[in-house]
Amino acid sequence: MAGEPTVFPFTEVVGQDNMKKALLLNVIDPGIGGVLIKGEKGTAKSTTVRSMNKVLPHRTVVKGCPFRCDFGREDRYCPYCRDKVSRGENLESEQVRMRVIDLPLSATEDRVSGTLDLEHVLKTGEKKFEPGVLASANGNILYVDEVNLLDDHLVDLLLDSAAMGVNYVEREGVSFSHPARFVLVGTMNPEEGDLRPQLLDRFGLSLDIKGERDVKMRAMVVKRRVEYDMDPEAFIARCQKDLDAMTEKVERARALLPKVVAGDDIVDAVVSVTIHFGIDGHRADITLLKAAKANAALEGRTQVTKEDIKATAELVLAHRLKRRPFEESGLDAQELEECLQSL
Repeated sequence: MAGEPTVFPFTEVVGQDNMKKALLLNVIDPGIGGVLIKGEKGTAKSTTVRSMNKVLPHRTVVKGCPFRCDFGREDRYCPYCRDKVSRGENLESEQVRMRVIDLPLSATEDRVSGTLDLEHVLKTGEKKFEPGVLASANGNILYVDEVNLLDDHLVDLLLDSAAMGVNYVEREGVSFSHPARFVLVGTMNPEEGDLRPQLLDRFGLSLDIKGERDVKMRAMVVKRRVEYDMDPEAFIARCQKDLDAMTEKVERARALLPKVVAGDDIVDAVVSVTIHFGIDGHRADITLLKAAKANAALEGRTQVTKEDIKATAELVLAHRLKRRPFEESGLDAQELEECLQSL
């Protein structure tokens, strides 16, 4: 896109494999429920999220629609597209790439959800809706940096919209709704405060990241960043093949996902793991199964295995574990291995 700012390439981010996997799994299956990335400053949280712009898959949308409705999915059409279809008009399609949409911390509720022009309604009897951030987010990634500093009622609004796939606005008895299917990605520094436990559980995946401690890996981080800063365009051009290959891999995984099968033994294994680690409710079970299926699709397989559970369990369960004050977060890998082997 002309005028689009350059960003550090996703494929060149050193390490942080769990963070990259969590983001890709949500792109493959947005139903996983987003991801919360916690970590100290300078650990490439924001860089990695924004770098996804160059590897995100393409999607087919209704041309000219302000909400970029999924073409051919009439059950997901906005009121404008449904109205055109009911009048017998033919909708045109176009291919667009998924994008990362930033939500500024200063955003008001009206800016997020959009506004209804009541004066226009009273004068003409027609609804006039001014789209907000959630309209731009439909079909994309909605990124909130320092999500722990966002007002709780706005976090509730985002999570509700993400879960329902619809943004519903009502003012003075006049209502309007439009599709708002997006992947919610939040990043935060735990030193600046935490999320309420109720909100934390609503994120499908969560992970804690730290800076590299290995000398060679840390040196590679520095060298790549300095090289990029010297000539961003040339740096990106050198790794364009890798970026294109990653895009194709994600697109293949999204197409493969509906064919991925998880047998009863896998479902039993998922449930056994969540029971073993004392996880309340069923949200974790459902999310772990979805994440395991997305992981299988990412690796080009149509059959889920216990390895897929092992690869995604910490991302799903770590923030849902009951722990005592000052206890380290995270899932015991050895305990998980023993649990899966016993099944």
